[in-house]
Amino acid sequence: MGSEASGALATIARAPHISAAREIIARTLETFPGRVALSVSFGGASGMALLDLTMQIDPKTRVFFVDTELLFPETYALVRRVEERYGISVDAVTPRQTVAEQAAAHGDALWSRDPDACCNLRKVEPLRRYLADVDAWITGVRRDQSTSRSWLPVTAWNETSGVVKVAPLADWTNDDVWAYVAENDVPVNTLLHDGYRSLGCTHCTARAPGNDDERAGRWPGFAKTECGIHV
Repeated sequence: MGSEASGALATIARAPHISAAREIIARTLETFPGRVALSVSFGGASGMALLDLTMQIDPKTRVFFVDTELLFPETYALVRRVEERYGISVDAVTPRQTVAEQAAAHGDALWSRDPDACCNLRKVEPLRRYLADVDAWITGVRRDQSTSRSWLPVTAWNETSGVVKVAPLADWTNDDVWAYVAENDVPVNTLLHDGYRSLGCTHCTARAPGNDDERAGRWPGFAKTECGIHV
C-alpha cells in the first residue's frame, strides 16, 4: 500500500464518533476510486443504515450480499425493495456449489453437522473470491454487536481477503442504528420485527425475543456466534 493511501487511512481511523460516518465513507471512496465494495447482509439494521448513508454520498458505489441460497424469503424481498428504492443493482455473491451439489459432496444438511464447514463453503470462500476485485470493503459491523467484535477497528488491513476493511459504524450503538433507521425511513428486514435479532440462513437462525444480544438466535445448539467473515 502506498504512503498516500496509508496516510488517508490513518486520517479515516481518527474520525470522530457517529457524526463522521459520512466522512469515513466519503474518504474511503476517494482513497480507492472505483475499487470499493459495500457489503450488506439484508438481515440486520446496521447494514441498512450504512447503505442509506453510502447511497447519499455516491449511489454508484458497488453493493453486494453473500447469497448462500439458504436465506429467508423476506431477505430476498428486501434486496428487491432496496434495488427499487435506490435505483441500484445489488450483486449476489454465490458459492461455487449449489445446495444440492454441496449435499452430494459433503452429505445432506452440512449446517446441522459442521456449521463451520458450511459457512466456509457458502460464505467465507465466496466473499474472498468477490473481494479479489476490489481494494476496500465497507461493512456495517459494530463493536457492541458481540464480545467477538468489541475490538473492531474503524479501518484495518484484512489479510485473508487482501483488502482494507472499513467499519464506519464501529462506534455506533444499536440505539444509534435504529434511531437513524426511524428518522430516515430506511427499509429493514420485516423479520426483525418478528422476534429475530439478526438474520442469516433459514436453518441456522432462530427467534430470540427479549434478548439484547444481536447475535442471539444464530446457530442455535452450537457454541458459534460468527460465520467466519468478520473474525
